[in-house]
Amino acid sequence: MNKPKPVTLEGHGIRLEPLAHHQEELIRAASDGKLWELWFTAVPEPGQVHDYITNALAGQEAGHMLPWAVRELRSGSIIGSTRYHDIVTALDRVEIGYTWYAKSWQRSHVNTTCKLLLMTHAFETLGCIAVRQALLGTRR
Repeated sequence: MNKPKPVTLEGHGIRLEPLAHHQEELIRAASDGKLWELWFTAVPEPGQVHDYITNALAGQEAGHMLPWAVRELRSGSIIGSTRYHDIVTALDRVEIGYTWYAKSWQRSHVNTTCKLLLMTHAFETLGCIAVRQALLGTRR
């Protein structure tokens, strides 16, 4: 398996951008529906977004995470976040999780598009033999 590294993935009106300085945009996205109040997923409260990004980037630096911000291209807005996590290069495996979208984009093409982009990249570019989807959320 090739070592996962930050890359932009794009298709069907969605761009996955390497997570970086998206703090204000992620706060706006999470505020669309007060997503931090949901029990089945882990979405940061507005005051926790900086730490959320910092922890994701620390996981990237350690080699076990690769986080993205999700941008809807027509509006240009960041509408959520997703990532590979529990990356095990020795087993050629990544997991997809920590995924959330602004309420106004839930039950749309966004999740299907993001999963297609992530799985295609994992299998075709990274050479994974297994991609696992986290169930419900990634609260641990």
